[in-house]
Amino acid sequence: MVDAARSIGAKSAAAASIRKTAVTALSITVASATPEVLERYAELCRTGVFAPAQSPEWVEAWTAKAETDHLVATVFSRDRPVFALAIEIVRAGPVRIARFMGGSHANGNFAAADPSWLATAGEAQMKALTAEIGRARPDIDIVALERLLPDLEDLANPLLALPHYASPNLSLAVCLDGGFDALLDRASGKRKRKKHRSQTRKFEAAGGFRRIEATTAAEVARMLEAFFVMKEDRFRRAGIANVFGDAKVQAFFRALFTDALAANPPPFVLHGLEVDGKLRAVTGSSRSGKRLVCEFGAIAEDDLAHASPGDFLFFDNIREACDQGFSVYDFSVGDEPYKRLWCNIETRHMDVVAPLTLKGRAFAVSMQLYARLKAFVKTSPLIWKLTKALRKKTAGQPATSAED
Repeated sequence: MVDAARSIGAKSAAAASIRKTAVTALSITVASATPEVLERYAELCRTGVFAPAQSPEWVEAWTAKAETDHLVATVFSRDRPVFALAIEIVRAGPVRIARFMGGSHANGNFAAADPSWLATAGEAQMKALTAEIGRARPDIDIVALERLLPDLEDLANPLLALPHYASPNLSLAVCLDGGFDALLDRASGKRKRKKHRSQTRKFEAAGGFRRIEATTAAEVARMLEAFFVMKEDRFRRAGIANVFGDAKVQAFFRALFTDALAANPPPFVLHGLEVDGKLRAVTGSSRSGKRLVCEFGAIAEDDLAHASPGDFLFFDNIREACDQGFSVYDFSVGDEPYKRLWCNIETRHMDVVAPLTLKGRAFAVSMQLYARLKAFVKTSPLIWKLTKALRKKTAGQPATSAED
């Protein structure tokens, strides 16, 4: 049987309904992310696997601060929760889309699941899940789950049993086997050490430096405030919309990193490079098993930008990750030259689309066409260079000589 707790909005009351399903001993609830539902979600995560952007901390902070319409769809096997999909519902013109909470901030996605159940999960269970979302919320046109990990901890992603295609952006990471010295031996270590020593001298001459980790709410607030300013400046110069600019998004990250301090070790952590009393680079990372994932980073575009404070901070972050026993340092989504200096692991994320209405089917086609176009642009060096130059000029910023 399938129990559907119907929710027409984040604030509405749930009403129960029942229908038959072909999936034996399976029940599914679809309900607003109430405290009771979030506690059940956290209970599954305590013994389950999940990606950072599907962690209980992420889901709770997003529902509290982003104030979007949201749902949690939970699969039960013999009355025991074995899979949960935490989603928000947003609009794109006339189309309502169910997606991972956090939108473009949610990367390397893997929904919360019981590892022992994943061996039996497949197309029937995933289709039953999306169908029940559509039945409980007939206003949703499409379930679009982007940037999915193919697997996590050697467990296949069950959502890839649904129709999917390659995400346009690569994810890059570096294997930390053997420790930091062994890593440098594999990755132009002599050049990296020489550059790091040169940067050290420059930062000492500029007034001294220190690498810091946010361990109090005040330090979290200071680092995030500096990061938001850095990112706004960076996006403005590049002619890109600032995805960190929304006040609710900023409130979410403040809550996420502040609340994480209650755990030991924190599942989300901020690091910064301070030179002469000013933050010059900031990174925000998540801990995911044996992986340390860099969720975001930025540098100050000031008089010390030429000294590459971001590269300096990454050097020390990766060294510490080795010391702490991580097996992988994950730079997350995006193919950038500074990542290529370190990385030897490429992961192609996947995008799942499950249309629920005629509008959803049409939108799914447009999503796939856009993904293909984006992938084509980003894999063509000349077109990608021209695209970035055009964005800068449109934003009123001078292009570099190479872009010209």
